[in-house]
Amino acid sequence: MDPIHRGPDESGHDAAAEDARPAHPAALPERAAPAPARARVTRIVSGGLLLTVNPVDGSEIEPCPPGEEPPAARRRTPEERAEAARAAAVPAPPGPAAPELPLLERDEQRARLAETLTRGRSARLTGPDGSGRTALLDAVADDCAALAPDGVVRLSGRHRTTPGELLHELRAAVLHAPHHRPDRDGLRDSLAGVGAVVVVDDLEFGGAALDELLAAAPECAFLLAAAPGVPAPSAEAQIEEVGLPGLGRAASLALLEAAVGRRLTDEEANWAGDLWFESEGLPLRFVQAGALLRQRDRLRVTPAEFDAFGALEEAFGPSGTAPAAGTADAAPGPDPYEDPDIEVHEVPLPSLGEGAAPAALLASRLSRSAQTTLRFAVALGGEVPHHAHLPALVGDTHADAALGELRACGLLTPAGTRHRLAGGVLTQLLAHGYGHDAADRVHAAAQHYAWWAGHPSVGPERAAAESDALLAALAALLADTAGGTEAEAERRTTAVALARAAAPAFAAGLHWSAWERALRSGQEAARLAGEVAEEAYFHHELGVLAICAGNLGRARAELEASIGLRGVLADKRGTVAGRRALALVADLGREREPAPTPARADSPARGLPAVRAATPAPAEPPTELLPPVPAPTGAVPPAFPDFPDFKDFADEGPTVVGRSVTVPAPAAPAPRRGLAAGILDGTRRNLAAVGAGALLVAVLGTVVTLGATSGNDDAPTSGTVSTDSTADQGGAEDPGTDDGAPAEGGESGDPAATGTPTASGSPGPTTSGATPTATGTDATATGSPSTGAPDSTDPSSSAPGTTTAPTTTSPRPTSTRPAPTRTTTRPSTSPTGTIKPPTTPPTTPTTTPPPTPTTIPPTTESTPPTDGDPGGTASATLDGAPTASETPVS
Repeated sequence: MDPIHRGPDESGHDAAAEDARPAHPAALPERAAPAPARARVTRIVSGGLLLTVNPVDGSEIEPCPPGEEPPAARRRTPEERAEAARAAAVPAPPGPAAPELPLLERDEQRARLAETLTRGRSARLTGPDGSGRTALLDAVADDCAALAPDGVVRLSGRHRTTPGELLHELRAAVLHAPHHRPDRDGLRDSLAGVGAVVVVDDLEFGGAALDELLAAAPECAFLLAAAPGVPAPSAEAQIEEVGLPGLGRAASLALLEAAVGRRLTDEEANWAGDLWFESEGLPLRFVQAGALLRQRDRLRVTPAEFDAFGALEEAFGPSGTAPAAGTADAAPGPDPYEDPDIEVHEVPLPSLGEGAAPAALLASRLSRSAQTTLRFAVALGGEVPHHAHLPALVGDTHADAALGELRACGLLTPAGTRHRLAGGVLTQLLAHGYGHDAADRVHAAAQHYAWWAGHPSVGPERAAAESDALLAALAALLADTAGGTEAEAERRTTAVALARAAAPAFAAGLHWSAWERALRSGQEAARLAGEVAEEAYFHHELGVLAICAGNLGRARAELEASIGLRGVLADKRGTVAGRRALALVADLGREREPAPTPARADSPARGLPAVRAATPAPAEPPTELLPPVPAPTGAVPPAFPDFPDFKDFADEGPTVVGRSVTVPAPAAPAPRRGLAAGILDGTRRNLAAVGAGALLVAVLGTVVTLGATSGNDDAPTSGTVSTDSTADQGGAEDPGTDDGAPAEGGESGDPAATGTPTASGSPGPTTSGATPTATGTDATATGSPSTGAPDSTDPSSSAPGTTTAPTTTSPRPTSTRPAPTRTTTRPSTSPTGTIKPPTTPPTTPTTTPPPTPTTIPPTTESTPPTDGDPGGTASATLDGAPTASETPVS
């Protein structure tokens, strides 16, 4: 037997189980803390996107992958619709039941509304708060229960400022599609075949928004109820308007008797008549007046006398438990005015002012729990918490019964699936000091809702149903956090916690309007509290919500703000999530970019090359064709670049710019489309491009002309290398000759010394193409020109290499500038000469003698030779005739 490893059969039992038990009780480990509940993560398909709502790390959004598409929505069965209608109805509050009141003087409006809905049209009921709108809507809905195939759908328009949220609630009431929220187009497609009677109470919008609501569900008939201050429908909307007036005197007294449960005395009838005149027949005032008279009856008879006749047992059952002090809304007992055996105390009737504003007097006669509930409602701006939250808020296990007391007194009115203070009650209670501790009440309610909304056992649907109270607490906290005290800082922190817990619940419950309000309030609270991490979270969530709504610009701004804040905190995980969402925004933006507009057919005109690629441009009227503009007589047309597509225009030769020149006007050609007309066929863009090109060519031409005519007169000519001579190394020793020896017969630099021209073998840059160059060095020449070398080329000679006798005209003196090395002159190319027509090219020289020189005085300016000058000296007259300068022959 192995003492260490024993088999299970050796001792008759399982050794593993024995080893699992500790040997000593002291070895038992300490009880570990319970594992925290897992966060409620919800996946929702919105349009073509998959939204993952994560309350811990923030929501993530991505394109919906294959296989994650939701199934097609199916139509609910009648049983499912009935169950949904019961869930949407206002639950009956615990406590004493309110008396059943008849619907008086509303038969005409009821029949008119039912007839309008039967014809398939929509109607809008308008009346002030307390006029009985909700009661009339319920009666008409019961009359039309079997009218539409999808039945009657009741919706609440309170805090719904756009039609989108109402349309999504309508779709959820008729179609079964969990965790799916379609986009705008998908919502219209889903509601196109829905046929129901839609009853919307407390509508808060009109005009174009109401038109959108009606157009989104064309097969539905809408019954709307709104206050007089709500915008009216547009003129195009086909809506039947029905007003709700006040009750008459007789109907008001009948309603008061029904609320009291007995006949009125003469004194009470007179008091009710004055109240009718004061309230203009508003039904709510008579419901509250009936509660006042019931409380007066309870005060006139002692509880002991009620118990003697069994009134308490009749009201509250056989338990015999007496109601709390001031509980005056129990079922009516014996009428003290009818029974002479009951002693009645004298209690005066309320004054007319108390009857017109009875909220404070009614509240003073209620139980303590009911009064505390009213204080919470005043602190929340009129929103009454659900009766399930009242025991925790009030601190009384039976506080849920306070809701029944308040409703029986006419201080509450239904609002969707919840209750709120009736019209005018909030103002009356504030005037009597019910809001002095509102800040503490709001803080307590916010702390309770922050714990409740984040609890894993609370479903998203329950949180969405309580959204009005949660958002009211959040707004009240933000309104009371402007200071810098410790209490106000604690309220800001509570507001951040409440928004952080409620926002994911609203998103998962598909109540996205409440989701957006919670995120914006939370972002503001986090900014005031200085919590950067929470502010980054709210910015990220707002960006995700904007992506789902299709607002890419707002999504980009919110996500960039979130990434920046998380970058400061070095939150890598949050930064990656934000960048991923931002990349999705960029992808969606590229998908929604409009297709590029094709280029217009009339640009460019007549084959002109496009200056740049065609870009989408706004539509503009086509350019009208203008008649061709003829060139003015005597003016030289500007030079334009070559346009190969215009075959009608040929090169007419170079254009020479000079002094005033008279150009004979050419014969008028046959009418044809000129360059200006061709350019004007295009758009303004082509005209601007052609004008810029013409201006560029003119500028370049001017620059080239100025560069060719300008010269450096002060630069020495020694050492200049040309095609005919090389730089003289010894020129510096003797400036008289090229080889450095002094010139004979004259001094160096004598301006009177001229030489005989000797033609060189290479032509110079003159207007005719051949320029004689002087190479002589004789300082004693008489001034008569000598024959050149056999290779001299005179521009007027018959053939190259032959000499021609000079003309009989007297030689014209040509002055040269004295230079330290040698005298050099070149033809003046300044624009002061007379412009001659272009001569024949040098390849075909003519045999005509040189033209007779004009009487224009010679130029005295000499310029140094350029690279094209062969290196000799030559001068040209202003009229363009070449004249060789006389140079002494050595």
